[in-house]
Amino acid sequence: MEELKELVTKLERAFSGRLVSVVLYGSAASGSHHDKLADLNVLCVLKEIAPQELSDGEPVLRWWRGKGHPPPLLMSEEEVHNSADSFPIEFRDMKDHRKVLFGTDVIADVKVDAKYHRVQVEHELRAKLFRLRQQGAQSLSDPPALLKLCIDSVSTFCVLGRHALLAAGIEPKTERRALVRQMGAALQMDVAPFEMLLDIREDKSGPDAGDPGELFAQYLGCIRRLVEFVDRLEEKS
Repeated sequence: MEELKELVTKLERAFSGRLVSVVLYGSAASGSHHDKLADLNVLCVLKEIAPQELSDGEPVLRWWRGKGHPPPLLMSEEEVHNSADSFPIEFRDMKDHRKVLFGTDVIADVKVDAKYHRVQVEHELRAKLFRLRQQGAQSLSDPPALLKLCIDSVSTFCVLGRHALLAAGIEPKTERRALVRQMGAALQMDVAPFEMLLDIREDKSGPDAGDPGELFAQYLGCIRRLVEFVDRLEEKS
């Protein structure tokens, strides 16, 4: 993608000899990037990060954000090698799907502890379930807002569902609908709420969403089952 090439060029100019690596990670680097709405997640590694580096990088990050992409994740070499226990989900994503756009492959030797990974997956699922429930309680009398809340969150819960399968030792599918069906099989649950929200999010024709309140309730039920699934994994470890 031309925008990624331009990003690398701008980062090289901004940081000169201080730039160690630029890595694209996540679904966009998987080799089967079917979701046109997927984010371009970029890791930018510098020799060190001080206020000067933040100042030098500000115009590039502002430009990239203006293109509609999440800002690059800035890390020093030392932080890359010592942060996997704090951010196992993010580093597992980088380990599984990455493309080095510039410099060295700083992720190759990073180790992700399965115990820390499972704990973070459960934490993120519970925190985002609580947040979804909290926001939904304020929108129950506003069906369009409630539906938008569900649509905006489904991508995040698909990512966490993928990591739930990884924590269980199941190799997840790359394509989202295949992943959702895999979740349904592993948890023995109906994943129709996920499929419907993905259809709406991607503007694909399908059955009418019906009552957003009912869809929201079913969606919450699926997420609760996902939380319970990950929680039970601790007993098996």
